[in-house]
Amino acid sequence: MNKKGNAVSVQKLSFLKSLSRGPVPWLAPLGIVLLLLFVYPTFEVLRYSFTDASILRNTYNYTLKSYSNIFSNPQTYEVLWITLVFVFFSVLFQTLLGLVTALAVDKGEELHLKGTVFIRVIILLSWAIPGIIIGIIWGFLYNETPTGILASFFRRIGWTTVTFLTNPHSALVCVIVANIWRGSAQSMILSYAGLKTIPKEMLEAGQIDGAGAWQRFLRIIMPSLFPVISTNVILNTILTFNTFDMVMSLSGGGPGRATEVLAMTSYFSIFRLHNLGRGSAYAVTLLFINACMAAVYFYILKKRGDNNL
Repeated sequence: MNKKGNAVSVQKLSFLKSLSRGPVPWLAPLGIVLLLLFVYPTFEVLRYSFTDASILRNTYNYTLKSYSNIFSNPQTYEVLWITLVFVFFSVLFQTLLGLVTALAVDKGEELHLKGTVFIRVIILLSWAIPGIIIGIIWGFLYNETPTGILASFFRRIGWTTVTFLTNPHSALVCVIVANIWRGSAQSMILSYAGLKTIPKEMLEAGQIDGAGAWQRFLRIIMPSLFPVISTNVILNTILTFNTFDMVMSLSGGGPGRATEVLAMTSYFSIFRLHNLGRGSAYAVTLLFINACMAAVYFYILKKRGDNNL
């Protein structure tokens, strides 16, 4: 028995030694943080979505009424439509503007123009500004009083009736424009990094073969940038679906519900209507959309990795 016990002790010690030399001690703190800050809150939101819980009482019952209520409510589909329009046009113009800016900066460096470094720094600074601050800044720009920046400019050129965030038809457009400005920085950085990976010899060979600038762009630059652009589109889509802070500080979802996106609907359901179950159901719906986009993102990464083998 003693020999057997000693053998078991030796095996335990060797196992602990091998464990301590591996990645587990280094990954354990990160795993604990992920469990406490991401996995557990996500599980709780998922659990509350199957209840009729309210933040005003401690008791609740498990039920599917939260999901049946949100999907039978016509306002849910209005919010989904607003969110889809907001995401589509934001991501489209973020990608285009980021690509154009990256091409301009890259061409400026090729021609040794001054100011390209300054432009990159400004773009990085705009990327680092929190969403709430961006909403406040654009709120000043959209101020419709005579002292408003854009309102004053339009009045000087003869446009006397100026409405931005108070008009339901123009409010969503104004919020999309602000979000395009916010997200173009990431698109520019990724596109710029992709441009730097294109060998100059390929572009020079195309120029020698008689390909013009537009042909080189379509046949050399765009195919080389396609993996970067596709990744950029998916990441921007996920970020835009989750946009809350900028819209909240800029328009508050108004006028009415003209700029209310899905993340704000979840917030309003919980903290204004005190309906924790319904708000969690909206959050789970948003989580499902993000999970689908993340699956597409990992599929593209896997496909790209398989092509590189």
